[in-house]
Amino acid sequence: MTDRIPSHPPSLTVAMPLTFPERIHQIFPTLTATQIARIAAHGHARQIKKGEILLDVGDQLRFFVVTDGKLDILGVSDSSESLIVTLQPGQFTGELNLLSGRRAFTRIRASEPGEVIEVDREDLLKLIQTDTELSEILLRAFILRRVALISYQIGDVVVLGSTYSAETLRIREFLTRNGYPYAYFDLDQNSDAQELLDRFDVAVQDVPVVICRGQSVLRNPTNRQIADCLGFNEAIDRTHLRDLVIIGAGPAGLGAAVYGASEGLDVLVVESEAPGGQAGSSSKIENYLGFPTGISGQELAGRAYTQAQKFGAEIMIAKCAKRLTCDRKPYAIELDDGQTVPARTVIIASGAVYRKLSLDNVARFEGAGIYHGATFVESQLCRDEEVIVVGGGNSAGQAAVFLAQTSKCVHMLVRSSGLAASMSRYLIQRVENNSAIDLRRCTEIIGLEGKNHLERVTWRDKRTGKTETREIRHVFVMAGAVPNSRWLDGCMLLDSKGFIKTGTDLSPDDLAATGWPVTRSPHLLETSLPGVFAVGDVRAGNVKRVASAVGEGSIAVASIHQVLRE
Repeated sequence: MTDRIPSHPPSLTVAMPLTFPERIHQIFPTLTATQIARIAAHGHARQIKKGEILLDVGDQLRFFVVTDGKLDILGVSDSSESLIVTLQPGQFTGELNLLSGRRAFTRIRASEPGEVIEVDREDLLKLIQTDTELSEILLRAFILRRVALISYQIGDVVVLGSTYSAETLRIREFLTRNGYPYAYFDLDQNSDAQELLDRFDVAVQDVPVVICRGQSVLRNPTNRQIADCLGFNEAIDRTHLRDLVIIGAGPAGLGAAVYGASEGLDVLVVESEAPGGQAGSSSKIENYLGFPTGISGQELAGRAYTQAQKFGAEIMIAKCAKRLTCDRKPYAIELDDGQTVPARTVIIASGAVYRKLSLDNVARFEGAGIYHGATFVESQLCRDEEVIVVGGGNSAGQAAVFLAQTSKCVHMLVRSSGLAASMSRYLIQRVENNSAIDLRRCTEIIGLEGKNHLERVTWRDKRTGKTETREIRHVFVMAGAVPNSRWLDGCMLLDSKGFIKTGTDLSPDDLAATGWPVTRSPHLLETSLPGVFAVGDVRAGNVKRVASAVGEGSIAVASIHQVLRE
């Protein structure tokens, strides 16, 4: 078998344009005979015939290494196919869905007879966790392939919507932040979109529409309906009692997942939207250790998400924790679909959300002119227009600098008299030195106007009392934070603002009032409920930095080992 493996990389047939053409042999590397032998020990040889379909759209994923013959990777739309790439001896199939256990959105067919090594997903995960060299090769290829699929909208999802629709923006953000490739048709600009609507008997009032796997037509679906249709969580057993359940997949939750799973804990993460939390919507983080040129919040979250899965953590997407059953052990987390997840220990990393503007009609423009994240998706909505960024912290500064690259002008409104108290110095310098950013101190929005979309904004200078109304259609609000702790419903002690008190912040009187049941004192990040920890933005006294959140996640895991031994 190994005699058939070429000593030099074969020439590739790549039908799609590549995002990184100079990295072609990292996206589709050729394994050595020795590397293939190590993979073969985890799988079995399989003969293939010309025209045989090894994997189809919607199938549970398996991993194949070509040892003889060729495999075509095909995109499928209705009954038509499009060639993505032809794999030759020494090359392998797969992308990030192999780690998460989600279903295939491409077809694999033998274009020549030959032989492959077939490996089940569970055996592949074991290989990735134990073989450092192959882990690096496979994970790099999987990540780069997903980037290419997203860039060229190769997948099994089509979104039909409007640029001016808040629900369209929600769906596109959900798919984008979860790293799922999709094709988008703007009904306001694409003449072919009506043909798709007619084909699936969709009325205008049903928009936005998600065509899932070329068959299911979802009319203005919730994020959970999309996740269910795409099988995001099919591979997860909810009845299994886990060592650790983490609520929230922001930096703190993902940090805890990586450290917990890598140290042998059975870990499940429950995330209501997408990995990354508030940090995931940040355009660029430049003060995170190890990334001197900066990294987007979404990219950082994506890497952490993949890293957690590499070590065996499972991550449930678009499922919201509604209640913690805290009067008995093991604990149980009730989800918004009515099911419960049992846990020996819990880490609450449910984060915080930005405060909304204190105006009566603000809800009318949420997603239709009012946004709480500045990613590539939002930036395309306001290209060459004037925009407003509200807030004086790092997130607001990052958004202002990012949007200034594509917008006509960014008006940055700050209620205080300066930025130094809440923003890193490097960001202050960039904001103040950018001619496209109009920094307005002691200024707040007092009026919003528009019909179906925001059209005009009125702001007031608090020092002079002067008001000004501008034709501005996009406002990014990143000011203040409200902890996501209401779902805990009295299970543990909170401070006056709703943040969870932990560790030494819990006084003897606090512990007595809540009936602390064990003789030891709470661990550093432990709540007033033994075995339940709080990390990140939801915790009282947290430092609002990504590195701090990740550190808290790792510290909590260290204490959880002690709790599990009790």
